Amino acid sequence: MRVGVVDLGTNTTRLLVADVVDGRVTELDRRTKITRLGEKVDAGGALVDAAMERVFAALSEYRQAIDELGAERTVAVATSAVRDARNGDYFLGQIKERFDIEARVISGDEEAQLTFAGATAERPAGGDPLLVLDIGGGSTEFVVGRAGEDPSFHVSTQAGSVRQTERHISTDPPPGDQVAELEADVRGIIEAAVPPAVRSGVRDGVAVAGTPTSMAAIEQRLERYDSSKVHGYRLQLDSCERILEKLATQPEQERRKVVGLHPDRAPTIVAGAVILVESMRAFGLETIEVGEHDILYGAALRTAR
Repeated sequence: MRVGVVDLGTNTTRLLVADVVDGRVTELDRRTKITRLGEKVDAGGALVDAAMERVFAALSEYRQAIDELGAERTVAVATSAVRDARNGDYFLGQIKERFDIEARVISGDEEAQLTFAGATAERPAGGDPLLVLDIGGGSTEFVVGRAGEDPSFHVSTQAGSVRQTERHISTDPPPGDQVAELEADVRGIIEAAVPPAVRSGVRDGVAVAGTPTSMAAIEQRLERYDSSKVHGYRLQLDSCERILEKLATQPEQERRKVVGLHPDRAPTIVAGAVILVESMRAFGLETIEVGEHDILYGAALRTAR
Protein backbone atom coordinates (compact mmCIF):
# COMPACT_ATOMS: atom_id res chain seq x y z
CA MET A 1 0.00 0.00 0.00
CA ARG A 2 1.16 3.52 -0.78
CA VAL A 3 0.40 5.75 2.20
CA GLY A 4 0.78 9.37 3.14
CA VAL A 5 1.35 10.26 6.78
CA VAL A 6 1.38 13.76 8.25
CA ASP A 7 2.69 14.42 11.76
CA LEU A 8 1.22 17.60 13.25
CA GLY A 9 3.83 18.14 15.94
CA THR A 10 4.31 20.95 18.41
CA ASN A 11 7.39 22.29 16.64
CA THR A 12 7.31 20.68 13.19
CA THR A 13 4.84 19.57 10.54
CA ARG A 14 6.20 16.54 8.72
CA LEU A 15 5.23 14.39 5.75
CA LEU A 16 6.07 10.83 4.75
CA VAL A 17 4.85 9.23 1.54
CA ALA A 18 5.94 5.61 1.39
CA ASP A 19 5.23 2.17 0.02
CA VAL A 20 4.63 -0.43 2.74
CA VAL A 21 5.24 -4.03 1.64
CA ASP A 22 5.45 -6.98 4.02
CA GLY A 23 6.13 -4.75 6.99
CA ARG A 24 8.89 -2.76 5.29
CA VAL A 25 8.63 0.97 4.66
CA THR A 26 10.20 2.42 1.50
CA GLU A 27 10.31 6.21 1.50
CA LEU A 28 9.21 8.05 -1.63
CA ASP A 29 9.11 11.54 -0.14
CA ARG A 30 9.81 12.94 3.30
CA ARG A 31 9.59 16.59 4.27
CA THR A 32 9.85 18.67 7.43
CA LYS A 33 8.82 22.25 8.07
CA ILE A 34 9.31 24.02 11.39
CA THR A 35 5.87 25.53 11.96
CA ARG A 36 5.86 26.04 15.77
CA LEU A 37 2.23 25.02 16.15
CA GLY A 38 2.64 24.90 19.92
CA GLU A 39 3.68 28.56 20.20
CA LYS A 40 2.15 29.96 23.44
CA VAL A 41 -0.08 26.89 23.98
CA ASP A 42 1.52 26.12 27.35
CA ALA A 43 0.71 29.60 28.66
CA GLY A 44 -2.52 30.40 26.81
CA GLY A 45 -4.14 27.02 26.34
CA ALA A 46 -5.02 27.61 22.66
CA LEU A 47 -3.46 27.41 19.22
CA VAL A 48 -2.76 30.93 17.94
CA ASP A 49 -3.88 31.98 14.46
CA ALA A 50 -0.38 32.64 13.13
CA ALA A 51 0.79 29.16 14.15
CA MET A 52 -2.19 27.46 12.51
CA GLU A 53 -1.61 29.41 9.30
CA ARG A 54 2.02 28.22 9.21
CA VAL A 55 0.77 24.63 9.36
CA PHE A 56 -1.85 25.26 6.67
CA ALA A 57 0.85 26.65 4.37
CA ALA A 58 2.90 23.48 4.87
CA LEU A 59 -0.13 21.24 4.29
CA SER A 60 -0.91 22.98 1.01
CA GLU A 61 2.50 21.86 -0.27
CA TYR A 62 2.14 18.40 1.28
CA ARG A 63 -1.31 17.82 -0.26
CA GLN A 64 0.16 18.42 -3.71
CA ALA A 65 3.00 15.97 -3.07
CA ILE A 66 0.58 13.32 -1.78
CA ASP A 67 -1.60 13.65 -4.89
CA GLU A 68 1.34 13.61 -7.30
CA LEU A 69 2.67 10.39 -5.76
CA GLY A 70 -0.75 8.74 -5.71
CA ALA A 71 -1.06 7.74 -2.08
CA GLU A 72 -3.93 5.30 -1.63
CA ARG A 73 -4.64 6.49 1.89
CA THR A 74 -3.56 9.53 3.87
CA VAL A 75 -3.68 9.96 7.64
CA ALA A 76 -2.59 12.74 9.96
CA VAL A 77 -1.74 12.45 13.63
CA ALA A 78 -1.79 15.38 16.03
CA THR A 79 0.20 15.25 19.23
CA SER A 80 0.95 17.37 22.30
CA ALA A 81 0.05 20.90 21.17
CA VAL A 82 -3.34 19.89 19.77
CA ARG A 83 -4.03 17.64 22.76
CA ASP A 84 -3.53 20.59 25.08
CA ALA A 85 -5.37 23.25 23.04
CA ARG A 86 -9.01 24.10 23.66
CA ASN A 87 -9.47 24.97 19.97
CA GLY A 88 -7.91 21.73 18.71
CA ASP A 89 -11.19 20.49 17.21
CA TYR A 90 -11.51 23.68 15.16
CA PHE A 91 -7.97 23.23 13.87
CA LEU A 92 -8.58 19.62 12.83
CA GLY A 93 -11.85 20.63 11.18
CA GLN A 94 -10.04 23.23 9.10
CA ILE A 95 -7.55 20.59 7.93
CA LYS A 96 -10.41 18.36 6.77
CA GLU A 97 -12.23 21.22 5.06
CA ARG A 98 -9.20 22.76 3.33
CA PHE A 99 -7.11 19.70 2.47
CA ASP A 100 -9.44 16.68 2.77
CA ILE A 101 -7.07 15.07 5.26
CA GLU A 102 -8.51 13.17 8.20
CA ALA A 103 -6.48 14.26 11.21
CA ARG A 104 -6.97 12.94 14.70
CA VAL A 105 -5.46 13.60 18.09
CA ILE A 106 -3.59 10.63 19.49
CA SER A 107 -2.89 10.08 23.15
CA GLY A 108 0.59 10.17 24.58
CA ASP A 109 0.42 6.41 25.03
CA GLU A 110 -0.48 5.82 21.38
CA GLU A 111 2.22 8.25 20.31
CA ALA A 112 4.75 6.23 22.30
CA GLN A 113 3.60 2.92 20.81
CA LEU A 114 3.72 4.21 17.22
CA THR A 115 7.15 5.71 17.77
CA PHE A 116 8.49 2.44 19.19
CA ALA A 117 7.06 0.47 16.28
CA GLY A 118 8.72 2.82 13.79
CA ALA A 119 12.07 3.01 15.58
CA THR A 120 12.42 -0.77 15.93
CA ALA A 121 10.85 -1.89 12.63
CA GLU A 122 14.16 -2.88 11.06
CA ARG A 123 15.76 -4.40 14.15
CA PRO A 124 15.89 -8.16 14.75
CA ALA A 125 13.35 -9.39 17.26
CA GLY A 126 14.31 -9.87 20.88
CA GLY A 127 17.49 -8.70 22.54
CA ASP A 128 17.93 -6.58 25.64
CA PRO A 129 15.35 -3.95 26.61
CA LEU A 130 15.80 -0.87 24.44
CA LEU A 131 14.89 2.75 25.19
CA VAL A 132 13.24 4.69 22.40
CA LEU A 133 13.45 8.38 23.28
CA ASP A 134 11.22 10.75 21.31
CA ILE A 135 11.97 14.40 22.14
CA GLY A 136 9.10 16.49 20.82
CA GLY A 137 8.22 20.14 21.14
CA GLY A 138 5.43 19.67 23.67
CA SER A 139 6.19 16.26 25.12
CA THR A 140 8.89 13.63 25.35
CA GLU A 141 8.04 9.94 25.18
CA PHE A 142 10.06 7.27 26.95
CA VAL A 143 9.36 3.79 25.57
CA VAL A 144 11.09 0.61 26.68
CA GLY A 145 10.78 -2.83 25.16
CA ARG A 146 12.27 -5.47 22.90
CA ALA A 147 12.13 -5.23 19.13
CA GLY A 148 9.30 -7.26 17.63
CA GLU A 149 7.22 -7.04 20.81
CA ASP A 150 4.83 -4.54 22.34
CA PRO A 151 6.61 -2.11 24.67
CA SER A 152 6.88 -3.24 28.26
CA PHE A 153 6.83 0.37 29.50
CA HIS A 154 5.87 3.70 27.98
CA VAL A 155 5.09 7.14 29.30
CA SER A 156 4.50 10.54 27.75
CA THR A 157 5.85 13.51 29.72
CA GLN A 158 5.67 17.28 29.41
CA ALA A 159 9.42 17.62 28.93
CA GLY A 160 9.08 19.09 25.43
CA SER A 161 11.65 21.46 23.91
CA VAL A 162 9.14 24.21 23.10
CA ARG A 163 7.29 23.84 26.39
CA GLN A 164 10.47 23.89 28.49
CA THR A 165 11.86 26.84 26.55
CA GLU A 166 8.74 28.90 27.22
CA ARG A 167 8.72 27.88 30.88
CA HIS A 168 12.36 28.52 31.73
CA ILE A 169 14.23 30.59 29.14
CA SER A 170 13.43 34.29 29.02
CA THR A 171 16.87 35.81 28.37
CA ASP A 172 19.09 35.57 25.29
CA PRO A 173 21.46 33.87 25.83
CA PRO A 174 20.03 32.12 28.88
CA PRO A 175 21.98 32.75 32.10
CA GLY A 176 23.27 29.79 34.04
CA ASP A 177 20.47 29.85 36.61
CA GLN A 178 17.78 29.52 33.91
CA VAL A 179 19.58 26.55 32.35
CA ALA A 180 20.03 25.00 35.80
CA GLU A 181 16.31 25.39 36.55
CA LEU A 182 15.46 23.80 33.20
CA GLU A 183 17.81 20.89 33.91
CA ALA A 184 16.32 20.37 37.37
CA ASP A 185 12.76 20.44 36.01
CA VAL A 186 13.53 17.90 33.28
CA ARG A 187 15.43 15.68 35.71
CA GLY A 188 12.50 15.75 38.12
CA ILE A 189 10.01 14.93 35.37
CA ILE A 190 12.01 11.88 34.27
CA GLU A 191 12.57 10.59 37.79
CA ALA A 192 8.87 10.94 38.61
CA ALA A 193 7.66 9.34 35.38
CA VAL A 194 10.07 6.43 34.89
CA PRO A 195 10.66 4.01 37.80
CA PRO A 196 14.30 3.31 38.73
CA ALA A 197 13.92 -0.37 37.85
CA VAL A 198 12.89 0.51 34.31
CA ARG A 199 15.79 2.93 33.89
CA SER A 200 18.39 0.52 35.22
CA GLY A 201 17.15 -2.32 33.01
CA VAL A 202 17.91 -0.52 29.75
CA ARG A 203 21.17 -1.38 27.95
CA ASP A 204 20.89 0.78 24.84
CA GLY A 205 18.72 3.45 23.28
CA VAL A 206 17.52 5.09 20.08
CA ALA A 207 16.77 8.82 20.10
CA VAL A 208 14.42 10.13 17.41
CA ALA A 209 13.11 13.53 16.28
CA GLY A 210 14.73 16.90 15.62
CA THR A 211 16.94 17.32 18.68
CA PRO A 212 19.07 14.18 18.34
CA THR A 213 19.29 14.46 14.53
CA SER A 214 20.42 18.07 14.96
CA MET A 215 23.01 17.09 17.56
CA ALA A 216 24.37 14.41 15.20
CA ALA A 217 24.57 16.94 12.36
CA ILE A 218 26.28 19.51 14.60
CA GLU A 219 28.89 17.03 15.81
CA GLN A 220 29.68 15.99 12.22
CA ARG A 221 29.60 19.61 11.01
CA LEU A 222 27.25 18.77 8.15
CA GLU A 223 26.90 21.80 5.89
CA ARG A 224 23.94 20.07 4.26
CA TYR A 225 21.75 17.62 6.14
CA ASP A 226 22.61 14.06 5.05
CA SER A 227 20.22 11.38 6.25
CA SER A 228 22.74 8.63 5.49
CA LYS A 229 25.21 10.21 7.95
CA VAL A 230 22.63 10.92 10.64
CA HIS A 231 20.46 7.79 10.77
CA GLY A 232 22.33 5.20 12.84
CA TYR A 233 24.93 7.68 14.11
CA ARG A 234 25.93 7.16 17.73
CA LEU A 235 26.10 10.18 20.02
CA GLN A 236 28.34 10.08 23.08
CA LEU A 237 27.10 11.61 26.33
CA ASP A 238 30.23 13.71 26.79
CA SER A 239 29.84 15.08 23.24
CA CYS A 240 26.23 16.01 23.93
CA GLU A 241 27.25 17.76 27.16
CA ARG A 242 29.93 19.70 25.30
CA ILE A 243 27.55 20.77 22.52
CA LEU A 244 24.90 21.78 25.08
CA GLU A 245 27.40 23.92 26.99
CA LYS A 246 28.39 25.72 23.79
CA LEU A 247 24.79 26.28 22.58
CA ALA A 248 23.64 27.53 25.98
CA THR A 249 26.23 30.30 26.02
CA GLN A 250 25.43 31.60 22.54
CA PRO A 251 22.72 34.16 21.70
CA GLU A 252 20.07 32.93 19.29
CA GLN A 253 21.57 34.76 16.31
CA GLU A 254 24.85 32.89 16.80
CA ARG A 255 23.06 29.57 17.26
CA ARG A 256 21.36 30.15 13.90
CA LYS A 257 24.81 30.05 12.29
CA VAL A 258 25.96 26.82 13.93
CA VAL A 259 26.98 24.33 11.25
CA GLY A 260 24.58 21.38 11.23
CA LEU A 261 21.72 23.19 13.00
CA HIS A 262 18.69 24.31 11.03
CA PRO A 263 18.31 28.03 11.86
CA ASP A 264 14.66 27.64 12.84
CA ARG A 265 15.62 25.16 15.56
CA ALA A 266 17.88 27.71 17.24
CA PRO A 267 15.20 29.07 19.64
CA THR A 268 14.48 25.65 21.23
CA ILE A 269 17.64 23.59 20.75
CA VAL A 270 19.04 24.40 24.22
CA ALA A 271 15.99 22.89 25.93
CA GLY A 272 16.05 19.95 23.52
CA ALA A 273 19.71 19.28 24.26
CA VAL A 274 19.01 19.45 28.00
CA ILE A 275 16.27 16.83 27.61
CA LEU A 276 18.61 14.56 25.64
CA VAL A 277 21.47 14.89 28.14
CA GLU A 278 19.28 14.44 31.22
CA SER A 279 17.58 11.41 29.63
CA MET A 280 20.91 9.72 28.89
CA ARG A 281 22.09 10.41 32.42
CA ALA A 282 18.86 9.09 33.95
CA PHE A 283 19.09 5.81 32.01
CA GLY A 284 22.84 5.43 32.54
CA LEU A 285 23.61 5.59 28.81
CA GLU A 286 27.06 6.78 27.76
CA THR A 287 26.02 6.52 24.11
CA ILE A 288 22.76 6.51 22.15
CA GLU A 289 21.87 5.77 18.54
CA VAL A 290 20.18 8.46 16.44
CA GLY A 291 17.20 7.25 14.40
CA GLU A 292 15.06 8.81 11.69
CA HIS A 293 12.42 6.06 11.77
CA ASP A 294 9.87 7.34 14.22
CA ILE A 295 6.13 7.95 14.54
CA LEU A 296 5.84 8.53 10.77
CA TYR A 297 7.06 4.99 10.14
CA GLY A 298 4.88 3.57 12.91
CA ALA A 299 1.77 5.29 11.56
CA ALA A 300 2.59 4.14 8.01
CA LEU A 301 2.88 0.54 9.17
CA ARG A 302 -0.38 0.73 11.10
CA THR A 303 -2.21 2.37 8.19
CA ALA A 304 -1.04 -0.33 5.78
CA ARG A 305 -2.16 -3.07 8.16
